[in-house]
Amino acid sequence: MTSPSLAGKGAWRFRAPSVIPGFGLTFGYTLLYLGLIVLFPLATLIWRSSGLGFSGLYEVASEPRVAAALRTTFVMSFAAACIDLFFGLIVAWTLTRYDFIGRRLLDAFVDLPFALPTAVAGISLAALYAPNGWFGAPLADYDIKIAFTRWGILVALIFIGLPFVVRTVQPIISELEIELEEASATLGANRLQTVLRVLLPPLTPALLTGFALAFARAIGEYGSVIFIAGNIAYVSEIAPLLIVVKLEQFDYAGATGIATIMLAISFGALLIINLVQAWSRRRFGHV
Repeated sequence: MTSPSLAGKGAWRFRAPSVIPGFGLTFGYTLLYLGLIVLFPLATLIWRSSGLGFSGLYEVASEPRVAAALRTTFVMSFAAACIDLFFGLIVAWTLTRYDFIGRRLLDAFVDLPFALPTAVAGISLAALYAPNGWFGAPLADYDIKIAFTRWGILVALIFIGLPFVVRTVQPIISELEIELEEASATLGANRLQTVLRVLLPPLTPALLTGFALAFARAIGEYGSVIFIAGNIAYVSEIAPLLIVVKLEQFDYAGATGIATIMLAISFGALLIINLVQAWSRRRFGHV
């Protein structure tokens, strides 16, 4: 019989035995998997770029074309993640709290960006938002151009990032009790106060997680973006594409330098997001 966990600072905790035996074997496999699949490739990248030194990395980052590509990549990724955060919450709330005809089909459509090849998504978006496309033609009448511009990058990144927010927030919404909203209304709170003070606090950790996943996914996106962005240097060229260009030019040092800079910026951004997420969990707690 397992003893219950003891409350209080410094108390011992007794964990129930795992269903899967063999901590040493499973822990060793975990380290081996993470080492071979994640840590070893990243370490190799850092080792290859160490030959450049900090001065060499700075020269690579300060190159006008590289700086423009990095700025475009991270700014568009951040903007897309913010948009996904807002609309992903609405989609998740609708699919969870309302019962309507076609809800299951609509819920299945959310996962399409997961299963759809990115090249297919890019070609489809480029066809839709081209000046003669279904969406692009009406916008062209108002002198609004989406395809082959930075706005095309934003559309592609929103498309591939939305499911991350929806699937992260959806389980938390399903656990929220409707009685909380009713109690808030009974105490005299209006709808905005109920959303801000009752619903958002328990959803904040999940929202931050979804934002981090969408942001990280957008930074490394390549296939769907190159078909709709136009890939114009200094305008709509993303950093992953520039890495490919450097490799095609046999500039391995430049490609490695760009990849290392992206890794450093991505790691820093995700670290900040995770710190904010940890703070929000301590501040608002779990549902």
